[in-house]
This record gives sequence, structure tokens and C-alpha cells, in this order.
Amino acid sequence: MEIEPITPSTPRPVRRPVLVQGWRQLTFLHWPVEPDRVAALLPAGTRPDTLDGVTYVGLVPFLMRGAGLGPGPGLPFLGTFCETNVRLYSVDGQGRRGVVFRSLDAARLIPALVGRLGVRLPYTWSAMRLRREGDVITYSCRRRHPAAAGPASRAVVRTGRPIVRPTRLERFLTARWGLHVTWHGRTVHLPNEHEPWPLFRAELLDLDDGLVTAAGLPPMTQGPVSVLYSPGVAVRFGTPSVVPPQPLRAL
Repeated sequence: MEIEPITPSTPRPVRRPVLVQGWRQLTFLHWPVEPDRVAALLPAGTRPDTLDGVTYVGLVPFLMRGAGLGPGPGLPFLGTFCETNVRLYSVDGQGRRGVVFRSLDAARLIPALVGRLGVRLPYTWSAMRLRREGDVITYSCRRRHPAAAGPASRAVVRTGRPIVRPTRLERFLTARWGLHVTWHGRTVHLPNEHEPWPLFRAELLDLDDGLVTAAGLPPMTQGPVSVLYSPGVAVRFGTPSVVPPQPLRAL
């Protein structure tokens, strides 16, 4: 199996968008993890995507802006809300790299229901807030359902200088051109495209997170090995395709 290269632009342009979104004011927090510890959490027909034998757990809070169906434009009010996702990295039998969402918290109920019931993504309705003061951003999240007592997450970051030449790891963690999800018993790949990420250095000032372990992942006892910020991109999703149910061997 030949795996697609890690490129700043999509190797699979979207011809007919089925969904548009704006991802704004994102922070990427990442921790390394052994592939064997997360392999069972991925959909059938995929395996952990690795860089130098290591895969990663991501915690990504951001502002969703103007999400909507079809080629757009997105919805200015209903399609704009805070979101935080916990994610893993996958590759399928056709060599397509992707993201697997272990959880997605959204501040609007209707988009959370559409994502959970329509796309089968693990969305949860949560009370969320993004506050920016100069170069410091605070993201907060507390789940409304099923238990109002938690879990919760709070991250405070200071944004820094732009990154002119991202490292291999920074490309690996951010240049993901699709997602894998289990849909009615089958694994589906949903492609996306957007302009290359404008990435910035960032400093993690404070983190109190319960979302990662709530997503069934091992506790991250050390600080993240990568902290990045981006003002965001406009995203188009293409037509999904079924991933063949074939066994995959880890590299």
C-alpha cells in the first residue's frame, strides 16, 4: 500500500462540495502515543497513521463560522459556534490519510444533532466560550449532556510569530485531507480541501482538560509536544466514499 504524501494542499480536489465550513482561531495541542494504544479506537479498514513510528492525540478548540450544506454560502448564525474536538490520525487501505474524531463538543444544539444523527460523528452539546484579549486566547467547554457535572476543558494560549517553514511533524498534524467515520456499519472517507494552513507559534499558558480521557484515550501526563495556532481557513467537503473492509498491518 502506497500512502499519499504529506502535502500543504489537498491531493484530492473537491469538485462538488456537499458541506462548507469556516475553521477560525484554532489552537492545535498534540501528544505522542504508541499506535498500539489507540488502534482499537479506529474504524474498520483503517490503522493509526504514524510519523517515525509514533502517532498522536490532538485536542483542537476553535470557532466554527458559517457552516452549511452544499456549495455555500454557510449559515451566518446557526452555522457559527465554538467547537472542540479530540482526534486521532488514520490511514486506510487506499493510502488516504485522515482524522478520526473521538469526540466533538459544539455550542449549538442543532448542528450537534445533525452531526451526530446525520454523519454519525460523536458530537455533544456543550456550554462553550472563546475569549481573546490581545494575543491571549481562552477556550472553555463544559458538557451539558449526558452529565452537567462534566467533563470539561479549559485552555489558555498566547499566540506568537508566523511559521514560515513548518516542520514534518507540524505538516503531519495539520495537513489532513479527510476524515474516517463509521456510518451505518461501514467505514466512510469524507474528503476536504482548503488553502494551506497559516500557522503560528503558540505558548500554552494553562490547561485543565477532561475531554481526552473522556474520549477513551490514555491520560496525557506530560505537556503537549506541539502547540500551534492558526487564524483559520475556509473548508469544502466532498462526496464520501466507502473504505473497503480489509485488514491493515501497521508499518
